[in-house]
Amino acid sequence: MDESNNAALLVADESDNSNYVKDDGIDEPHCMYILNAVLSGTARLNVLLPSFTILAFTIFAPLLTNDGKCSSFDRWLMGSFWAVCSVSCIFFSITDSFRAANGRLYYGVATIKGIWTFNGRRKRPAIPSDYKLRWSDLFHTSLSVIAFLTFAALHNDVQQCYYPPISRKVTNTVPLVVGFVVSALFVLFPTKRRGIGHPFLLQRDPLYLRP
Repeated sequence: MDESNNAALLVADESDNSNYVKDDGIDEPHCMYILNAVLSGTARLNVLLPSFTILAFTIFAPLLTNDGKCSSFDRWLMGSFWAVCSVSCIFFSITDSFRAANGRLYYGVATIKGIWTFNGRRKRPAIPSDYKLRWSDLFHTSLSVIAFLTFAALHNDVQQCYYPPISRKVTNTVPLVVGFVVSALFVLFPTKRRGIGHPFLLQRDPLYLRP
């Protein structure tokens, strides 16, 4: 008898809890959506910001500039590496991905005609027009390049190689301000691209679902 009573009470509690959760979902949909959007955008910053490119630049800049004591060849070599890093910022900003019917993930680059996959276009998404380049891609690419160029231009070895060093107050403050502004813009205006390095745990977030 006691076991049957406990079971009945347990069922009643579960019913009450389910109703409570349902009511919460109805009362606060907008708050939860905004919070989810902010958290999702913040989680994407490690992908949207040119973190890998900046790390590579930090490692190779002292080597390519000879610790700031550049020759003409060093300046040419450093300039070429600088250009390659800038192109990498653009490249990673326009990469995207899709899942085929078999569930396999394919990566590619967004173009004006759709997505160009790395497997020679043997696989295509169901709606290629969803992956075309948009004006928003230019916006996000510009932010990524600006963040990288700001850091690279104020690197100590680069300054000694190309132009007189700037005051330490400027070199310490400007990258932080630019990084904060760029990060805020990425969170406020997130991209729908799911490119290389995308956290796929967020792929069901309604904020990033394609139209």
